[in-house]
Amino acid sequence: MLFKNLTDSPLEWQISDLPVDYPDALAVMEARAAAIRDDGAAECVWLLEHPPLYTAGTSAKPQDLLSPDRFPVHQAGRGGQYTYHGPGQRVGYVMMDLKRRGADIRCFVRDLEEWLIRTVAQFGVKGERRDGRVGIWVDRGNGREDKIAALGVRVRRWVSFHGVALNVDPDLSHFSGIVPCGIRQHGVTSLWDLGHTPTMDEVDMALKASFQEVFGPITPPLA
Repeated sequence: MLFKNLTDSPLEWQISDLPVDYPDALAVMEARAAAIRDDGAAECVWLLEHPPLYTAGTSAKPQDLLSPDRFPVHQAGRGGQYTYHGPGQRVGYVMMDLKRRGADIRCFVRDLEEWLIRTVAQFGVKGERRDGRVGIWVDRGNGREDKIAALGVRVRRWVSFHGVALNVDPDLSHFSGIVPCGIRQHGVTSLWDLGHTPTMDEVDMALKASFQEVFGPITPPLA
């Protein structure tokens, strides 16, 4: 069952063309989440890229940071463990009022997964869930499975922030500085690594279309 749509209150869609430093993004998310909660501001999805960095979720284990001096490491405050962000990866920060949408966090996370699954399907990729493993996975055959997208959310007083990260064409070697999401026995992949070469604009269009299918209507940024 998909999450509750709010057709009477379209959600705002924002895209940043230049890389955004992680502390700046975190400050924007914190402010927008507070405004949604306290002032009735519009819900928002923000698409962006970060410069190369690692983030540590609330369950991150020190031994999973294999190269602590390779890139900046930021405490994220979201759920999950270590993850990588960098150029060629489309990050989607999702700031939504979950109380108005059914107050079901598990359903919200499942619909974030559905959003990603439908997005990669537009490029001929079959993304799948795996019990006990967060994220979206691709079966490479012969027992090999690679992660193509990650999820990590935080909910404060029923307003979400943080979100998802889809590997479009990042430098996959950058993931070697961590144990991504604490999972050692599987790897990572990307749309380009799988032989599908969309532009970031094409990925954004696919994300937008799939998001509306799952969560309901969106609007351009407000002037």
